[in-house]
Amino acid sequence: MAVDAIDNGTNQYDTDQPPRYVNNTNMSSRVGRLNLDWVDLDQSLERENEAFQHALTLTGIEFLEWKLHIFDLEEEMKIDPTIKYVIYRVQDERSENWRVQAVAISPDKFESRKPLPSPWRGSTDGELSEAAGIRGCTFVHMSGFIGGNQTYKGALDMAKTSLMA
Repeated sequence: MAVDAIDNGTNQYDTDQPPRYVNNTNMSSRVGRLNLDWVDLDQSLERENEAFQHALTLTGIEFLEWKLHIFDLEEEMKIDPTIKYVIYRVQDERSENWRVQAVAISPDKFESRKPLPSPWRGSTDGELSEAAGIRGCTFVHMSGFIGGNQTYKGALDMAKTSLMA
């Protein structure tokens, strides 16, 4: 993974020649820019925590490892029955939405333990909200592995209804 190579100082090229261009949009660079500037007069713990939270938000969007971690947790905590859905927030510059995602049958498989209901799959917005009987639905993927809602409550209701289907 590029992030690991960058963080561990691995060269991108097998030559002593400098690259023709430099990519400063990698994850390490983006997170690094969130560090407090040394000339900033406010170096308080609060500002540092704000920067750290911003970095968590940025990296969590791209590197949320719950998909692997959840299997370890289930084993360690002896969770039975197994977890079927995970609900999380997705935020970008345009909107804030919630996702309900079905957990895969194993870390190396795409098949879900309990996909979202068939009648919802491939539907969006009003049509989906009507079919599900849940306000604010935004989409359900054709395979049923993920769906969206405008609110946490809506995503939770999607998960609860799916469990009963």
